[in-house]
Amino acid sequence: MREPIYSFVEYRDLKDMLKKSGEKYGDRPAYMFRTEVPGKFREITHREFRDEINALGTKLVEMGLKDKRVAVISENRYEWAVDYLAIATGTGVVVPLDKALPDNEIESLIIRSEVEAIFYSKKYDEVMNRIKEQKNTNLKYFISMDLEKEENGVLSQKELTEVGRKLLAEGNREFLDAEIDNEKMGIMLFTSGTTAISKAVMLSHKNICSNLQDITSVIRLTPEDRFLSFLPLHHTFECTVGFLYPVSTGGSIAFCDGIRHIAENIKEYQITAMISVPILFEAMYRKVMKGIEKKGKLETVKKGIKISSFLLKFGIDIRKKIFKEIHETLGGKVRLFVAGGAALDPEAEKGFNDLGFTMYQGYGLTESSPVIAAEDDKYRRLGSIGKAFPSLDVKIDNPNEEGIGELLAKGPSIMLGYYNNEEANKETLEDGWLHTGDLAKIDKDGYIFISGRKKFVIVLKNGKNIYPEELEILINKIEGVKESFVYGRPEDDGDYKICAKIVYDKENAGEIFGTTNEEEIKEKIWQEVKKVNKQMPAYKYVRDIIVTDKELIKTTTQKVKRAEEIKTVL
Repeated sequence: MREPIYSFVEYRDLKDMLKKSGEKYGDRPAYMFRTEVPGKFREITHREFRDEINALGTKLVEMGLKDKRVAVISENRYEWAVDYLAIATGTGVVVPLDKALPDNEIESLIIRSEVEAIFYSKKYDEVMNRIKEQKNTNLKYFISMDLEKEENGVLSQKELTEVGRKLLAEGNREFLDAEIDNEKMGIMLFTSGTTAISKAVMLSHKNICSNLQDITSVIRLTPEDRFLSFLPLHHTFECTVGFLYPVSTGGSIAFCDGIRHIAENIKEYQITAMISVPILFEAMYRKVMKGIEKKGKLETVKKGIKISSFLLKFGIDIRKKIFKEIHETLGGKVRLFVAGGAALDPEAEKGFNDLGFTMYQGYGLTESSPVIAAEDDKYRRLGSIGKAFPSLDVKIDNPNEEGIGELLAKGPSIMLGYYNNEEANKETLEDGWLHTGDLAKIDKDGYIFISGRKKFVIVLKNGKNIYPEELEILINKIEGVKESFVYGRPEDDGDYKICAKIVYDKENAGEIFGTTNEEEIKEKIWQEVKKVNKQMPAYKYVRDIIVTDKELIKTTTQKVKRAEEIKTVL
């Protein structure tokens, strides 16, 4: 088992984390916002942040939401962070929902999670009004992050917080004194998938806090560090590493204005650290190198890398000095990049490190709160995901002759299980070991190398997972379609195009499609597939199809042999 590098504070639960870190870093900035004056920023301190959490939480408990489930859905913003912790640290169970879900999936997950209140931004006004009218959920409270005052039965978060402040002033301590069972579900998270397939992951405060402690023990973050929040906050990677981690260490957070504004935001907010998916870092690296090439300085930089790499062997680091101009293009303060969610191009990882930026690759799952392994301030090996975290054990299940098998993990950050899904629990959890579904090998020094997905999950370069089965279920509902096989076709840029092989009903083709011409049938099915696409987020769209009347290759139990089928289409 890997040893911690740094000392860390132990937290019993997230309430304990807020208390201990708040006492230490209360006067430090927690959040930074742009003002109308260029170069001037508004700050919210850690103390102010915690005061707002306590006020809102007090009101939520007074409303009867103690031990109830409460959902949150919005773009990344300060209110989301307040809501998450106001629910989790004394009210009940927080249920973060994916902001990119279509309306029908949002409604379905609200029903499945049995939430009794929901916080949301104005972007979701329409769908919430419709759900409110239909009255087919357990929702008692609709709470707007944007309304100044209650309107048409929709509560205002601002008003609730102000009432909470008054309750606190009058001596109400129900929220402040609330005890948290750190081994019970405190967070419910849905995995990627349609409403029929997505699983509800049950995480406890112990799960999250053990992961925070592990991160703190191997990667140093100081109160001077400032994170740029870019990935969606409902995603466990951003939530644990990009939100709760800096909050626990007294760091500050600024919100990104969008992918086009990343470089600009890094500069203006003087960002020092950022987590994201590989595709973003790879694009940033390409842009940096193109800029060097345009200035005719590529050869100079290459020579500088050789010299600095040689000196590093003797413990002399001159990278930031000799590559000062490059660092200035990113604001001059960036020191740490952490990639996760998909495989990082080793060229980008090595390139950033050569230029004096610290670039780590990490790995995890929602089911593990989320980080299982990462490179860190001591252990790094190019192409690997580093070593397993100090509190976790990992092993390879049924390794082949190359040492590759399914990666299993065990420890305090592993989920409690899937909510109301015993079948999935039996498949995924075995004697406390989490079956990750990823194929990997572990070298003699303990570095983990991911080889691929065990169950043919398609992982896009932006970190999104595409589950073929969920799309097949929808495609198979199209009239005249007998069965389908969804796959990722590798593209030149290293990403995948989502495609489908569709078997149509040849016998009844004339009646169903009004034609027996295969090209015409393909066009008619394609039009229906486009309708299926509209039910999903854009990254799940099927972009190309093949039609055939020949049955898919199957086992004797009628399961499609995916490994065989993929050979027929690639």
